[in-house]
Order: sequence, then C-alpha cells, then structure tokens
Amino acid sequence: MVVGAGLSGLICARELRRQGLRVQLLEARDRWGGRMHGHTCGSGLRVDLGGQWVGATHHRLIGLLEEFGLARYPTFYDGEGLFHWRGKAHRAGVEHDFHSSLLFFKPQELGLPESEVAETLALQARFAELVKQVPPQAPWEAHDAEALDRISIEGWLKGQGAGELARYPIAWLSRVGGSGGFEPHESSLLHLAWTQAVAPQHEIPEAYLVEGGAAQVAARLAADLAGDLRLRAPVEAIEQGDGGVRLSLGCGEVMQAAAAVVAIPPPLRLGIHFSPALPPQWTSLLQRSPMGSMVKVLAIYQRPFWRERGLNGLGIGPLPTLELTVDSSAPGGPGILASFIAGERAVRWQRLGEAQRRRAVLDDLATWWGPQAAEPDDLILQNWNEESWSTGAFTSFVTPGAWTTYGPIWQQPHGRVIWAGTEAASRWPGYFEGAIEAGLAAAAQVRGLLGGGPAT
Repeated sequence: MVVGAGLSGLICARELRRQGLRVQLLEARDRWGGRMHGHTCGSGLRVDLGGQWVGATHHRLIGLLEEFGLARYPTFYDGEGLFHWRGKAHRAGVEHDFHSSLLFFKPQELGLPESEVAETLALQARFAELVKQVPPQAPWEAHDAEALDRISIEGWLKGQGAGELARYPIAWLSRVGGSGGFEPHESSLLHLAWTQAVAPQHEIPEAYLVEGGAAQVAARLAADLAGDLRLRAPVEAIEQGDGGVRLSLGCGEVMQAAAAVVAIPPPLRLGIHFSPALPPQWTSLLQRSPMGSMVKVLAIYQRPFWRERGLNGLGIGPLPTLELTVDSSAPGGPGILASFIAGERAVRWQRLGEAQRRRAVLDDLATWWGPQAAEPDDLILQNWNEESWSTGAFTSFVTPGAWTTYGPIWQQPHGRVIWAGTEAASRWPGYFEGAIEAGLAAAAQVRGLLGGGPAT
C-alpha cells in the first residue's frame, strides 16, 4: 500500500508493480501529482503551478522525460538580469559558476561598492567551507555539528560582523534558494548548510524546463497506474500486527496490506494515527519539521518583452513581495515570468484582501520589468500554504537543534511503515529528483522487508 500519489508515491508504486508486487495507491486529494501540479490557462497554455525545473544533474528525472518522450529546453539566461539593491536596479550578466557569483550575477558588473562586494564573496566562501563539512546522509555527524545546529542562520550572520549586502545572499538561500520558504531565524546554520550539500545551487537545479510542463510526468505515471490508484481516499490510521498492516480510510473503509509506504510531507504524517505509536523521537522530529511558506506566481504576456531590452527576466532582490523572477517562456511561445512570495513575505501577503494581493504582485513586477509587466494577460497566484494536503512548499525544514537531537531516525522505517516523499531523500530533497530517489529507495525497502514475496 502506498499513501500519497505525488511524484514519489507514483514512482514507488510503479517500481513495486514492476517487481511483481500487487499495489494500491491511495491519495487524499481529488487529483494525483501532489506538488507536481499542472494547470491549463484560458488560452489553452499549460503551466506548472508547482515545481517546474529540471536540474543539470537530475539524472533520474531526465531519464523519465526521455522515457516518456518529453522534450526539455534551456531556461533563458542570455543577456542581463537585475539585482535590486537599496532602491536601485543593477544590471549584470549571469555568472554560471555560482561560487564566483553574487546570487548568480557577475559581481564585477553590478556597480556596487567594491569593498561590499569583496565582503560578500568572502562570507559566501566561509559558508561554502561549512557546506563541505556536512555529510549529506548524516548532517548530525558534521564537524562541530551541535554548535552549528543550535545557532540560527540569522545568529551566525550577525556573528560574522558583515554588512547588509554580505548577509543578504545567505538569507536569500533560506527563503527562496532551493530549500525555500523559511526565514533565517527559523532554522539552523547546519540545516541550511545541509541543503546546499545535498541540493547545491552550483549544480544549476534550474537549468531546463519541460515543453508542455513537468506535470506531464505525473500524468503519465498516473495513467499507467490507473487501475491501482484511488483518489479522495485519505488514510486516518495505520495499525501493524500479525505480519501486516491495516489502513483505515476517512470513509470508514479498512484495507489490509503487507506493508505501507507513506509518501506525504512530514507535517501531514502527524495526522495519521499509528499503532503501535511512532517512537517519541519520530514524533518530536515531525513536530519540528514545518513546511516552508510559499506562493508561486506566474505572469503571462503575449511575448517576453524584456528580452527586447537585452534582459533575461532574472530578477533578485529584497522587494516587498517578490524576491525572485525567472523567465519561463518556451521558445516561440508567450512570455512567462515565474516568481515566488516566500517566508514572512508570504505570511504578510496572505493577510491582504484579494485585490490588494494582486496589486502587491503587479507593483513589484512593474518595479522589476517596467509598466508593461503590470499588465499581464493572465496572472496566476498559487498559494501552496492553502493546500490542505501540502500546507506549504517547496519542502519542509527543521528548527534549530532538530538535526543533532533527532536526526539519526530521519530515514528509518517504523516497522512495516516506510517513508517516501522528496523530504526523505538524501540527494536533491525538495526537488523532483529527490522525490524520485525517495520513491525508489522506499520500494527497495519494501522488497527487502517482504523478501520478494507478493503483497498489496
């Protein structure tokens, strides 16, 4: 039995069926895909409301795209982007060596004070050295792990005595950069260093986009599993005993299986009643693993007009609402700017009325790319914090002290209950690649548990 039909659950169910096992895939929503979620605009254009990028080293995901005959194209980085700082837009080209960049930009082209740029690059280098010390599969074993886990990112930044510019790129990584959705005071330096050890920005995780949207992968997987996939089937309880598991569904139905793979975000696992109960350290870890606060924004235009000014649509900087924009336009298609409202910006934005929410986004788009950007043909605001079966995005994070106190249990099964979902991965967690890895790893654990015998 697999609980959760996001990408990780879909991959796990497919792999188990390929091994000759009988599988049922249960999904609480009325759709499959989880955070791999597509949408058709009124114009017929398909876009991704969830994740959309393919990384240069996302080999499993690239293999799936090739298997399904889905083409990819490079994210548009030609020309110059904009780094907004202290009320001014600084134009610069993209530096593809992330370690030498100032948040992806060529630092020497930004026109910022040389001393501040030097200080920024020096602090980035100190952080990069910390990242090298973190074992991807056991961050609690890093050198000086307890000290790194008990100081917040913000506390460490203040302790460096660095200026505002130098601190910004590290803080940006927590809100938007891959791990995403939390503020520097909410998590530890160890956690942020781990995110960059297992999902490094220097490996270009936003290298490609998928023609027609990444959500086609979930659609193809779900179609292959159609006979074994049930929607609107939330699992409320999992009981173990007599060599198997019993799953109680919200509708009152009870199902039996030899094992269960739970492929849902960590906070949602707390909504399932386990018998025997989860070990206290597991419950404590889940209580300290909230989802990031994230809203995805897609602004769609007749054409990517910013390119006509030699701009590539990459915008980074501490604007009130949007800290990042990226050109997501397909070759020959309409212009698309993807953006994100993250962390406390998302929390504040959610308190606004609908018209104010839209105005806040359009105002920042205009600040980034001019008045034309404030008049999109379509504006999509996907608030993942309102998704009751996700409760946030891109992924979960852990609070200070959680890794060194509870970390060793992170990937351990609970008897015949095995964990999947992108958060269970030790490589590219928070990305599609991590979801695939975790799904395959869970299937392998089931196979080992059952000794190769048939099971549902």
